[in-house]
Amino acid sequence: MSDVALEPTLQNVLDQESLKWIFVGGKGGVGKTTTSCSLAIQLAQHRESVLLISTDPAHNLSDAFRQKFTKSPTQVNGFDNLFAMEVDPNPDMSELETMEGLDDGGFLADLGSSIPGIDEAMSFAEVMKRVQSMSYSCVVFDTAPTGHTLRLLQFPTTLEKGLGKLLNLKDSFGGLLSTASSLFSGAGSDDMIAGMTEKVEKLKEIVEEANAQFKNADLTTFVCVCIPEFLSLYETERLVQELAKFSIDSRNIVVNQVIFPQEVGSSRLLQARVKMQQKYLDQFDELYSEDFHVVTMPLLEEEVRGVESLKAFSANLIVPYERHMGVKDMGQAVIENEIIQLEERLAELKAKLSG
Repeated sequence: MSDVALEPTLQNVLDQESLKWIFVGGKGGVGKTTTSCSLAIQLAQHRESVLLISTDPAHNLSDAFRQKFTKSPTQVNGFDNLFAMEVDPNPDMSELETMEGLDDGGFLADLGSSIPGIDEAMSFAEVMKRVQSMSYSCVVFDTAPTGHTLRLLQFPTTLEKGLGKLLNLKDSFGGLLSTASSLFSGAGSDDMIAGMTEKVEKLKEIVEEANAQFKNADLTTFVCVCIPEFLSLYETERLVQELAKFSIDSRNIVVNQVIFPQEVGSSRLLQARVKMQQKYLDQFDELYSEDFHVVTMPLLEEEVRGVESLKAFSANLIVPYERHMGVKDMGQAVIENEIIQLEERLAELKAKLSG
């Protein structure tokens, strides 16, 4: 284990071009949506196309960007290659009957009602199926609070096991099912069973692929979001451990709402908050700095809403926040960061031309 702390930015996420799935999650109220929007904005500067998906029942993407989003990808105002959508993690199962190649007169609804928890898992499988067919360079998930997120990440495994058991039952009792269905349904019953089996196997293939990709650190990573308080620190540790159990890569922690000492002034309340926060920031540093990129993000005087505010705030994910900065200074930092990226791109093009 190295004694040197990792760089306190999310530059590593931008640099890893193989990443396809990026989950952003943590305890409720810690700034997950602001973080996911900010990360998606930074990724849009490096990727051909980026999709930001909210799987939180209390969708906030529309509020964050001040733009209405639906369950279909919508281009974010001010961007050519950033899209956003808000999906319902608990839809009516009848909606899933429209899945291509899986419409069979309530088959999925019956399956969903017969296996506990599989309805949400199948909904997630449909989301994954849609997303995979859209060919975005990478997908950022703005997830629900920790408990829901852990269930979401467990869905591929849950569904894979459930569908596997269903297919095993078919293999064990196939002859009996055929005989029984022919008695009640008449001719064509064998075709009906074969069709249902084919649909289940098709769904299982989609889920198996998602499960394999989520456990591949080259394709998937999870960004934990928290604030410097005890409950959030506890929840983050729980989340990190659960992600390890699921074999999901996690190497970045974003600590939001940090009050820096230089900005406290004479306020005794803020001085007390800084002292309290510092205790937990020290614990985050002790626990994670050697194995995680720990990014500290400032608590601002105003909400971070709208494209320009998010762009300015997102710069702090890549360039560590300078504690004397104001909002105007952060805007300047965005411009300077973009200049650096353009210069790097120009150098790459010159190298290609000279080669």
